[in-house]
Amino acid sequence: MQMKNFKEDFPLLRENPVVYLDSAATAQRPESVINSEMEFYKKCNANPLRGLYDLGFKATECYEQSRETVRKFINARSEREIIFTRNATESLNLVAYSYGMNFLKKSDEILVTVMEHHSNQLPWRVVAEKTGAAVKYIECNSDGTITEEQLKQAFSERTRLVAVTHISNVLGCKTPIKRITELAKECGAVVVLDASQSVPHIPVDVQSLDVDFLAFSGHKLMAPFGIGVLYGKESLLEKMPPFLTGGEMIDSVTRDKVIYSDLPHKFEAGTVNAAGAWGLKTAIEYIQNIGFDTIGGIEEELTKRAFDGLMKIPHIHIQGSNNPKEHCGIISFTIDGVHPHDVSSILDADGIAVRAGHHCAQPLMEFLGIPSTTRASIYFYNTKDDIDAFLNSVSSVRRRMGYGK
Repeated sequence: MQMKNFKEDFPLLRENPVVYLDSAATAQRPESVINSEMEFYKKCNANPLRGLYDLGFKATECYEQSRETVRKFINARSEREIIFTRNATESLNLVAYSYGMNFLKKSDEILVTVMEHHSNQLPWRVVAEKTGAAVKYIECNSDGTITEEQLKQAFSERTRLVAVTHISNVLGCKTPIKRITELAKECGAVVVLDASQSVPHIPVDVQSLDVDFLAFSGHKLMAPFGIGVLYGKESLLEKMPPFLTGGEMIDSVTRDKVIYSDLPHKFEAGTVNAAGAWGLKTAIEYIQNIGFDTIGGIEEELTKRAFDGLMKIPHIHIQGSNNPKEHCGIISFTIDGVHPHDVSSILDADGIAVRAGHHCAQPLMEFLGIPSTTRASIYFYNTKDDIDAFLNSVSSVRRRMGYGK
């Protein structure tokens, strides 16, 4: 496959020799997104939804156009189902506090997978502590697969909420979300999907998946920091109380009574990140212009190149599936006798940026029997030269740590 080099679209990658392999943490920003956010401040800088003057109207129009772009991107039924937040963490906490605290009760069960990022686990543990509900785990195999037997062991007549990642940020595997949703509906449970690692890489259709809530962070799909999205089915959002209260999320306030705004604004208290939302719109349009087929093709080829190369290096242990196609651009690995932090430092000395640590997934690390890993995460702006530089550096780690070959 002849791959286009997209680095020219990214100022940091164009002007910096770094081999950036940490896109699962945050993606680089194309010039169009950087310019878009800057243009908002240059031409539309006013407080959206508040100023009854031309500039205020322009800011509001930009903000709501961004919401419509997100709606189409994930195929929500209505703009009323799209809530802007700071990030996926805030989106998940919003559901936990506004839905979980009010609609879960003692004896109810909350299911999470053992692979969850802390942001899709800890909020539910807080809900359980406050309501008397119980958190149970959907187990998985060491490669991240979840079997039908494991699902049926986890679900029960008491299951009322299921919080699950779409793609693991450690193993790169996809969860069987459609089957999970089917089982959840059978017992009257709602499904909360953390799509942080999926929306930058694959098409996501909330109506097809039939999830009740979905969260993602803009910065992982090349948008600015500080803008996130919560999708929720309108019927559920309507009956949920606000997560935050204050300016702009009310219809009227007297000394004795408060009437909240209609959706989606009742969940967007205070001054919103309109410039970030406008940048998110541009990032989505950039992705759509390239196309998920192109993005997926590049990532699959580069992931296989990295995976096959690592498998040839002695003392390397890749976590997850033996099939590189099941890693969605994420490869977590360990090296015998070398702490992942040391691996990361050595690679950094060679100009290669990777992640090291528990990746905010400590229960998964405990399940895998390792404290941490080094993680290389690939996006479509990476190149074969990036992968080869990464492999060359990794192959030298043990020697540079004094182990000889």
